[in-house]
Order: sequence, then C-alpha cells, then structure tokens
Amino acid sequence: MIHKTLTESEIKSYFPARKADTHKGDYGKILMLCGSRGFTGAAALAAMGALRVGAGLVYCGVPESIYAIEAVKLTEPVVFPLPDREGKLDADAAEQIAGYLPKMDVVCMGCGLGISTGTEQVTEFVLKSFRGPVLLDADGINLMAAHKDILRDRTAPTILTPHAGEFLRFSGREANPETVEELARELSCILLSKGHRTIITDGQVCYHNPTGNPGMASGGSGDVLAGVIAGLLGQGLPPLEAAAVGAWLHGKAGDVCAASIGEYGMVSGDLLEVLPRLLF
Repeated sequence: MIHKTLTESEIKSYFPARKADTHKGDYGKILMLCGSRGFTGAAALAAMGALRVGAGLVYCGVPESIYAIEAVKLTEPVVFPLPDREGKLDADAAEQIAGYLPKMDVVCMGCGLGISTGTEQVTEFVLKSFRGPVLLDADGINLMAAHKDILRDRTAPTILTPHAGEFLRFSGREANPETVEELARELSCILLSKGHRTIITDGQVCYHNPTGNPGMASGGSGDVLAGVIAGLLGQGLPPLEAAAVGAWLHGKAGDVCAASIGEYGMVSGDLLEVLPRLLF
C-alpha cells in the first residue's frame, strides 16, 4: 500500500490556466440526482459545489414535488422535475433519466435522496446503465448496502463517500485505514471515509487529507464535498485524485471559514463562497 499526503503545490498542478478557446462543454457535464421532500438543501449544495470548482454544466434532476423549490434555489444549474412518490424519486423516473445519461460525463447521486423502493430502483438503474464515473453519497450508499454485487460488477469508476456511521451500516465494520482499504479492494471502488483525518483510497494507494476542522461538522458539508468531487471528475481529473483533491479543497475552504468566521458559526454555504478563491 502506498500512502500519500497532498501538498498545496500538488493541488495547484491540477488547475492549469484555462485556454482561451474553450466553452462550457469542455469542463464537464454533471448529472445530480439528489434531494427529496424535507431535504431540498442537499441537492442545492451539491450542485453548487460542482459549479464552484469549475464544472461547465450541472443538471439537477429532483422529485417533481420539490422542483419549484429547487428552481428558486438554483439559478445556474439546469433543474428538471422527475416522477416521484411521497416526495422521493419513483422508479418511473428511470425512463427520463435514461435520456440524459448518454450526454453526461459524471453522475452524482444520494445527497438527500431518501430511502424508498423508488430511490433504490433508480440507483440500481444508474449504476447498471451509466458507463462513466458515479459518485454515491449518503442515501446512495445506504441503498446499495444490500447490492454490493452491483458495485463489484461496474467497469466504470465508482466513488463512495461515507461518514463513520454510513461505513458501519454498509460494511458491518468500524472505519479505520485497514477496513477502508479492504472494502475498496473488495468492491473495486474508491472510498472516501470522512472523519477527523479523511482517508481516500482505491485499495492500492491511500491519501490522507490534512485539511479541515470541527466547524465543518454541520449539516450540508458532505453535500458540498460530493459536488466538489463530481465537478473535478467532470473536468477530467482521475477518480482517485479527484476524490483526494476534492477533500483537500473542501477542508481548506473550511479552514479559511474557521479563521474568518469561527468554528461555531460557520455553515456549509460558507464553503461555497470560499472555494473559488482556492482555485489557482
């Protein structure tokens, strides 16, 4: 196992100056399948996380019953309604999602998605149908705990971003460097285990993230992180490095917020304001 810690100079190397003759399509098309009734903030934070690190186009598919809320929250992403049942995506949404998948570079799903038969079937459909990278966060991870075979069978990259509780529910093991590395190898996935010192590994190489602080322990922080990683994937960063660079940027934004606002009062939306200042 190779262990690494990213430095600021290495982070800079992933953000070369943009060429003048480029357009929004050159910086990634990201599909967000997030949000449910009562969890509208999750979808908005993830979508803006992707845009704040330079993603070109973000499409946000949300349950029809919360579409009006998300359309007001989000100006820059393309927000569209999907069939739902009791505020969560319904299995019928898969047909409409299928029309978007061939046009996308990355799919990010799970943030505030909710647990239901419909969300489970939609998550399975995307993992089996989409040929590009998929990032699963929060409920996306919980929904696949009984379907690990789907993750093992994917040929395209899959990134899971569990916190300690989600890791335990998903794997039946406490999260530590050894168990995270083992699970990454078992599933042929990239795992980002969130915590005091976030671990990012594909089972062969392990990055240890040095940034971040306790002020980031608030609702929505993980949604921003999921969006950040998806945005980096869309711009062509290799999956393991996208996860590691995303964790570093996310934590560094938190450190800047803590220095200027304080750890007690900072909220996840503050990270979105700081992120652009960290891109070189």
